[in-house]
Amino acid sequence: METQLDPMKDDLPLMANTSYMLVKHYVLDLDVDFKSKVIEGSIVLFFDTGSRYRKTSSAGKECCQSQFDETCKMRASEPCHIPMINVSTCSSKTEYNDFAVSGKEEEATSDENSNHSNNEQTSGISSSKDCCDIENHGNKDFLLVLDCCDLSVLKVEEVDVAAVSGIEKFTRSAKLTGVSKELENLRNQIVHELVTLPADRWKEQLYYFTHCSQAPGCGELLFSTGTWSLEIRKSGIQTPADFPHAIRIWYKTKPEGRSVTWTTDQSGRPCVYTMGSPINNRALFPCQEPPIALSTWQASVRAAAGFVVLMSGENSAEPVQLREGILSWYYYVSMPMPASTFTIAVGCWQEVKQQSFKQTAAIETNTEFSLASSQADFRWHEEICGHVEYPCRFQNPAARLQAVIPYRVFAPWCLMKSCEEYLLQLVPQCLSAAYTTLGTHPFSRLDVLIVPSNFSSLGMASPHIIFLSQSVLPGGRNLCGTRLCHEIAHAWFGLAIGARDWTEEWLSEGFATFLEDIFWARAQQLSHDEIKAQQELKALLRWRRLKDEMQNSEEELQVLRPKKESTGELSESGASVVKYGLKAEKVFMQVHYLKGYFLLRSLARTIGEISYLASLRKFVVKFHGQLVLSQDFLTMLLEDIPKQKGSGLTMESIFQNWLDTSGIPKPLLEEGETWKECQLVQQVSGEVTKWIQTNRKVRKSSKKKMKQDEVVFQQLLPDQLVLLLESLLEEKTLCPRILQCLERTYQLREQDAEVSH
Repeated sequence: METQLDPMKDDLPLMANTSYMLVKHYVLDLDVDFKSKVIEGSIVLFFDTGSRYRKTSSAGKECCQSQFDETCKMRASEPCHIPMINVSTCSSKTEYNDFAVSGKEEEATSDENSNHSNNEQTSGISSSKDCCDIENHGNKDFLLVLDCCDLSVLKVEEVDVAAVSGIEKFTRSAKLTGVSKELENLRNQIVHELVTLPADRWKEQLYYFTHCSQAPGCGELLFSTGTWSLEIRKSGIQTPADFPHAIRIWYKTKPEGRSVTWTTDQSGRPCVYTMGSPINNRALFPCQEPPIALSTWQASVRAAAGFVVLMSGENSAEPVQLREGILSWYYYVSMPMPASTFTIAVGCWQEVKQQSFKQTAAIETNTEFSLASSQADFRWHEEICGHVEYPCRFQNPAARLQAVIPYRVFAPWCLMKSCEEYLLQLVPQCLSAAYTTLGTHPFSRLDVLIVPSNFSSLGMASPHIIFLSQSVLPGGRNLCGTRLCHEIAHAWFGLAIGARDWTEEWLSEGFATFLEDIFWARAQQLSHDEIKAQQELKALLRWRRLKDEMQNSEEELQVLRPKKESTGELSESGASVVKYGLKAEKVFMQVHYLKGYFLLRSLARTIGEISYLASLRKFVVKFHGQLVLSQDFLTMLLEDIPKQKGSGLTMESIFQNWLDTSGIPKPLLEEGETWKECQLVQQVSGEVTKWIQTNRKVRKSSKKKMKQDEVVFQQLLPDQLVLLLESLLEEKTLCPRILQCLERTYQLREQDAEVSH
């Protein structure tokens, strides 16, 4: 598992040795430079000792050490770069308060970064001696491995957290003797106490993370970079327990780095954002990518005035002017999440606002509508949460009553009117519908951003922020509403509850696809019959898509659990691979969305939708803040409904029929024809027949005769139009006059992106 991986292969390597050391918190301090298309600065990582090392006894140390040795042997040794950089650090003198990391503290770090930028001597990097040569230094030093790609790492150093004023409260020993070994142990003890503070002291924790991140360095560490990793060691340190638990890495991104995209927005202004790269965030900052590395973060990001920095953060950041023409933006999160969920977007975004009384009215209306159906969930909330400790909204009485969380909408200037038309009104409706269905919102606020036109999908959800494509804006409410509902659903499935193994994407995308229909039906306040008809039409469209995909894709990419029984397994060090994570075709496939959706739909039909949604709410309450595998969900569902085990619904049958095999699941083959009986589908079938008959007549007859036999066509819903056009595409020939008539009848140019496509 530790061998060098070929980046051209299909699997994405997760190199970080999380079993030995686990990142608990990141502090990013960055400058965004649009001229050079580079993000530059530092990141401080705070670690705790990993689970595998903690479990070893003194006798087990030898076993653990041999694994380190093996790691060293198997890695290709590369030169360790010690750059000649004059980096001065300063400790902040700001008093502790609730806003520990805004304003003045950012001022304190701005000079440090400008000095760093000006004094960097790149020649010192390339001429460094080979300081990590195993032959010279032996193979006993512990090697910390981070996921890293497309980054220029300039310097790595240990951080002297013991130098921070007031940090004594985190030390058990009364005095410092000044002995080097004891000082190193003390620093690690301070970090351990800091990362394990109870949830009710999160503000204090954030305050000390800030000040520790600004503490001076106390010794450079040896490092080398590979294609996929950054490897760090300290000479003479042989165990994770003795390795520095707070390290600072100075680095800069590369313009061609694959984690962020430098482009222009729809108004022609420069911007940069994380667009959901297959390699995640390792080309934005060195990190531990495996999902198990749940961490919190905080970030200060500086950019030229006129730019707005949006980010995954609990707070709605207000910019602070550091010097003329430069603004600093600060965000933080207190809920531990995988580093892959971190998102940033820097551009000349404009906030889309509406009259305040309208927003207030919408929130009040939706709150009243939602409360009754959620009261039953509160008994579950009284249980102790199963996740690591953090300030959890599920334990907060006020948060549990919040049907609509605070939200903002941002867009390039030229799209503001389009956003005002539908999107701004839809956000509170969709948030309220989600709350009605699943209960407490896992996140305290939401930003929605219309991203540049090079965005390759319709939407992407991250903590506290959703990216939407400009394609959802034209053509009415339908596409905008359904996509917004899909991304909002990810707050629960994909973010608050994450897949322990990234190959199980269906746990995120299948759930979001299933829930988007329920959220959107509730947001529209449809009748029971309207909901049923709309959902059956959607099922037929998805069925057609799934059949097409099964016929035109490799079988190995059609499996929802490609690693089968070994799903979730890690190597000794914690490293693993995401199977087919780099396969180009996979980016365009929807199998995890569609097969996952049909599995959940099948379960809902078997169990009954009311009981099924109650089980989903229970699952959310039990597993929020945690990583899960397919069997965690299925076990809970089957335990709640034991009678189903007698009717053939077992874990084994679900794995066999749905998750572990390619092709169309057997139960779905039987159901596929039933949706054609739906009223909305029957209506489309009638219209298709009319168009085909008209097409034949037009081809045979003159223009004059055609006018005498004018056909009246019915108006159709957007999803019906998609089905109609797909059906007509199956005809061998449609004459130009019919195409023009289609355009006029349905005003196709004014329809949404799915109809246009």
